[in-house]
Amino acid sequence: MHQSSRSRAIAIDRPKAEAPVEFVAAPSPRFALRKFSPCVPRALFIGASTGGPQALASVLESMAPDLANLPVFVVLHVPADFTSLVTANIARVTKMETRAAQHGEQVKPGKIYFAPGNVHIRVLRMGEIPVIVHSDGPAENFCKPAVDVLFRSAAQSFGAGALGIVLTGMGVDGLAGSRAVVEAGGAIIAQDEETSVVWGMPGAVANAGLAAAVLPLGRISPTVKDLMHGIRPGRSP
Repeated sequence: MHQSSRSRAIAIDRPKAEAPVEFVAAPSPRFALRKFSPCVPRALFIGASTGGPQALASVLESMAPDLANLPVFVVLHVPADFTSLVTANIARVTKMETRAAQHGEQVKPGKIYFAPGNVHIRVLRMGEIPVIVHSDGPAENFCKPAVDVLFRSAAQSFGAGALGIVLTGMGVDGLAGSRAVVEAGGAIIAQDEETSVVWGMPGAVANAGLAAAVLPLGRISPTVKDLMHGIRPGRSP
């Protein structure tokens, strides 16, 4: 009896097997989106890093026919000796003048200006004329050139006429600059996670609620074209 009772006690104390856990896929994230600026863009500012050369070529090639009336500024995180290869490719696919931005040169529409390797660029106004200025300041977000430096100058020089695009890239460079653009009345478009090689830079902007749109790569160019023609797209990503 003693042994039998003990066996029963052990059986009673043994924990029951847990029911299998059912894992449910999380819903797609929803982002708080800002309104686009009521102003037609007067300058386009683009930041990119990992996967950036391919993303830039895709966006700018399809946008090129509509870029005759505004300048484009690009900060791309690549080694300094690789910048010339990227600019040459962008010039080839867009058929637009594309080159490293020169210190002190006056900004002209219909041209694509890249930040040179290891140098920040800003766009400042000398009276009514925007001028490119090089800066040898410290790296920001471990980056030089940094998107934040360019975007802050965009906010100061173009205000509500600044349109920023944050493409695929690692880290958070562009986050603080995007906030400056938005606070000045401009707008930001962020590439979506599905089409980004690394959703660090655009993801930081989207999750901070600073983007007016979070779009797949193929939808960025048509959206910018609409904005340039005075059409403000809907707010759904």
